[in-house]
Amino acid sequence: MLGAALLGGLLMVSGWAMADEVVPFPKLPEGAGAISAKAPKSFTATESGLKYRILRPGTANKPTAQQRVVVNYHGWLFNGRVFDSSYLRGMPITFGLNQLVKGWTEGLQLVGTGGMIELEIPGYLGYGLQGQPGAGIPPNATLHFVVELIEILGE
Repeated sequence: MLGAALLGGLLMVSGWAMADEVVPFPKLPEGAGAISAKAPKSFTATESGLKYRILRPGTANKPTAQQRVVVNYHGWLFNGRVFDSSYLRGMPITFGLNQLVKGWTEGLQLVGTGGMIELEIPGYLGYGLQGQPGAGIPPNATLHFVVELIEILGE
């Protein structure tokens, strides 16, 4: 059986941050809002295995899985390579929250309008075993995102 310290080291090498582990804040892309001075230094893990931290809380209004949202986001892999970013395209995107990978659907329901969340999505809540070859996302990749929730449509 692996000891907790060894297991923790293996998880970090594989791209997983352990809950309650102090993790530096991500470098935000140009155009992103500020991180709150009260933002947590570690991630919280949900029952599904999604890890998140609220970088800026926003309002009390949070979307449901059935709603459409307007967001800005920045996504990267463990090695730091950015695979998609609405910030880099210069415009937010609108979509149905239940039309995305499971990690996004779950994670965006945790942040309020005007808020910012950081997500660490394990492969099984992301693109799974197939990955997204066209976007350069390998099979079972852990996905990292910073997402700003601009608006919930149809509130």
